Amino acid sequence: MLKKIALKIFDKLLEYHDANYYQSLRRKYNIAPDFRFNGKHVQIYGNGKISTGKNSYIGSFSTIQLHEDCEVIIGDNCRISHNVRIYTSSPEPDQDFNDLTSLKIKRGDVVIGNGVWIGVNVFINPGVRIGNNAVVGANSVVTKDIDENTIAGGVPAKVIRVKKD
Repeated sequence: MLKKIALKIFDKLLEYHDANYYQSLRRKYNIAPDFRFNGKHVQIYGNGKISTGKNSYIGSFSTIQLHEDCEVIIGDNCRISHNVRIYTSSPEPDQDFNDLTSLKIKRGDVVIGNGVWIGVNVFINPGVRIGNNAVVGANSVVTKDIDENTIAGGVPAKVIRVKKD
């Protein structure tokens, strides 16, 4: 019985911590008041910028990395699921990682259009644009732009089909 009480207290402390953390993120990055942190342990970090649209949310355990001079733009009515990673910088893959003096970094804004649904466990690379009303399937790695009104998925993400009207 004591263990159950302790777990409930611990859960409440975590909720309180997340709520305070999310408020600090709103102040630091000027995140819209109606943008929802839809779960626990969402991380946003870096010296870049983020713009959030109306009625959008991001799920538990997701991360947004904001490199200096880069921005993540999330449109209106977006559903970003759990454990999604959005990065504005990442090492270039075609290089010698043993040479630490000249590592090349790819940087770029990430733009997510209006009405986008991003499934669980998706990784979005720097410089990617996802068009309005697009769907990115679970467990995908987005390396290139995704056109509006398309459903994409896979590693790397490719168009599965264009949505019907």
